[in-house]
Amino acid sequence: MDLSPVTDALAVKSFDKIADICDTLMLQVSAEGISFQDDWPYAIHLLGYFYLDDCDSARFLWKTIPTSVKESKPEVAAAWRIGQKLWTRDYAGVYEAIRGFDWSQDAKDMVAAFSDVYTKRMFQLLLSAYSTITILDLALFLGMTEDDATTYVVEKGWTVDAASQMVTVKKQAIKREQKVDSSKLQRLTEYVFHLEH
Repeated sequence: MDLSPVTDALAVKSFDKIADICDTLMLQVSAEGISFQDDWPYAIHLLGYFYLDDCDSARFLWKTIPTSVKESKPEVAAAWRIGQKLWTRDYAGVYEAIRGFDWSQDAKDMVAAFSDVYTKRMFQLLLSAYSTITILDLALFLGMTEDDATTYVVEKGWTVDAASQMVTVKKQAIKREQKVDSSKLQRLTEYVFHLEH
């Protein structure tokens, strides 16, 4: 079984392509009738799905992994712990699961890249969902210490009130370009004129 496309993608840090590469290889190997379960890079495959924020596919993959592999390969179980935390929306737990395992060299860069992508997703979530948030909650969402989280958001233009331990979210201006078509304006004028008479 040739896993060189996976190792090549890992080498050039094309983490967004890992899940597709693994899916394609798994289909090819399965079609050829080759037994691959014991040697398959399940942890990398799961992490590829998490990188793409595809928890559904990761769950289906987890269900197909033989129990013997789940029990004999701790890195696969560690990758799935990340998936469990993602599935239950335990935002702080995701970071704990990432830090709670000594990842192999193959997975280490991918886990670090996923952690960065996940932090950016959490920042966007906070940006859209909150107007103010406590520094403690901010740190939990971003998987950082309180000082690091505060520094991170201050660089993004948010304001911190040290007395109340609250952070005020700076909403990004939404650019809306509204093009007024003269025919639409004409129809609207006719409609309003019709209503008035």
